[in-house]
Order: sequence, then structure tokens, then C-alpha cells
Amino acid sequence: MMLAPLPRLIVEPLVRNALMEDLGLAGDITSAAVIPAEHRSRVAMVTRQAGVVAGLDASDLAFQLVDPAIVMTRHVADGAKVGTGQVIATIEGPSRGLLTAERTALNFLGHLSGIASVTGGIVEAIAGTKASIVCTRKTTPGLRALEKYAVRAGGGVNHRFALYDAVLIKDNHVAIAGGITEAIRRSKAGVGHMVKIEVEVDTLAQLREAMEEGVDAVLLDNMTPDQLREAVDIVGGRAITEASGRITPATAAAIAASGIDLISAGWLTHSAPTLDIGLDWTAVA
Repeated sequence: MMLAPLPRLIVEPLVRNALMEDLGLAGDITSAAVIPAEHRSRVAMVTRQAGVVAGLDASDLAFQLVDPAIVMTRHVADGAKVGTGQVIATIEGPSRGLLTAERTALNFLGHLSGIASVTGGIVEAIAGTKASIVCTRKTTPGLRALEKYAVRAGGGVNHRFALYDAVLIKDNHVAIAGGITEAIRRSKAGVGHMVKIEVEVDTLAQLREAMEEGVDAVLLDNMTPDQLREAVDIVGGRAITEASGRITPATAAAIAASGIDLISAGWLTHSAPTLDIGLDWTAVA
């Protein structure tokens, strides 16, 4: 699947806010004091470890917003697998601006590349099965669009983006409604025909109850591979099947082999380590 870039309208406010957090009311007082205004440099973005790149647009925007005279030349695209010590971009322009934007640019690039990298790892772990890896709403506040984009860059697929774009009936909804059947019926009565309905189940008995009412997808929570295989048989292609709970690269292959459609993992976005990427000064431009 082709990776479409996020519109600048979405990315720019996030990058601008991050820069303002760093610049405060006085700007980069260190660079202003140490670096002559006319000085220009060429720097290289270099990976310190292997992974998958994501976030180049946000990184580029950080430099552009600080100084439009800064030009970033990309040597790879988002979604590319890179090795240790690989130059992924070179940047030229006024040295003050380069140093001012450096940390914000690397923060976005490292964080999003980290998400893309762990996603890519678990995608590789289930290669050869029909299952897809999906993320959740367990994202950093304010960064959901970027983090879900990074999941796509790593070869994953996005779950719902927010509370408004799909119904997902979870255990507390069921408890308050008085049961799965009632929760599903209320959902069907309360949303439009374009809205899909998914219900979370903990047992095969709950799954059978949900299938009697008819839903678009079922979230099979914390089930063993054997239980998942039975669940797939019960559903029989009548709904999308999603496995969730304690998913790791080590457990993903057995879960995918059950015949499940989707495997969701919140840690892709909330616990992915940053991919180590540095900015190395190379020459006076």
C-alpha cells in the first residue's frame, strides 16, 4: 500500500507548537550569542541504529519554520528501512537556524521512526499470514495523527482515529447497558448507517451472543491461540476478527496463525523506543 503524506495543514501546527515550547519568549539565546548571523553550515542526519524512517515532513518543517533559507535534501523516504550509520538527509543553511531547529526536528523524526520501526518488526513476525497489525487510541495527546501515520509507515494499519468515527462497545459499555445484546441494539439505534459497530468479548459465549445480533467486527480480548481459532470458526467470515491483549513480536506469529484478521497493540504508539538519529556537522556551506 502506498504511503500518502499527511497534509501540511495537519503537521504544521504540531511542529509550530513544539518550536514555540523550545523558543519561549527570547528564542535560542545560545546560538544568537555564539554563532555569527551570516554563518552557514551543511549537516547530515545519520542513523545510530537500524530501523524504519518516519517523520521526515515534520522534521523538514521544523527547519523551514525557523528559517525558510534552510534546505533539507532527503536521501530516503518515510517507510524506508535503514541501517546503522546511514545518511538519511543532508541540510544546508544559516547555522543559527540549523541549531535552533535541530532538537525539535530530531524529536519528531526519532519518535515517529521508533514507532515505524517496532511496527515493522511485528509486521515481519506475522509475514505469510492474512493478519494485519493495527494501532489503538493509546497515543500521545496531540500527536495522534503523526503517530498513526508512523504506524502506516512501518507497514501497519490504523484502527479508529477517535471516538466519533466508529462504535467500539467495550466491557464497561456492556456492564452499564446490562449486557452485550442490549448494548448492540442501542448502538444500532443510535448511529447512522455509515458507522461500523465492533464489540469487545472476553469469552466464546459472549462472542456467540454478539454474532446473533450481528456486528461488523469483534474484538477478541486476551484469548489464547486455540480460543482464537475457535472464535474464527464461530464467526465464519460474518465479521472482521480482531485479537488484542499482551501482543508482542514473540506471541504475534501464533496469534496470526489462528486465522485472525487483525492484531491490535497499543504499545506500538505508547511504548515504542525512540530511533536514535543524530545531526552531524559536515562543512561550512
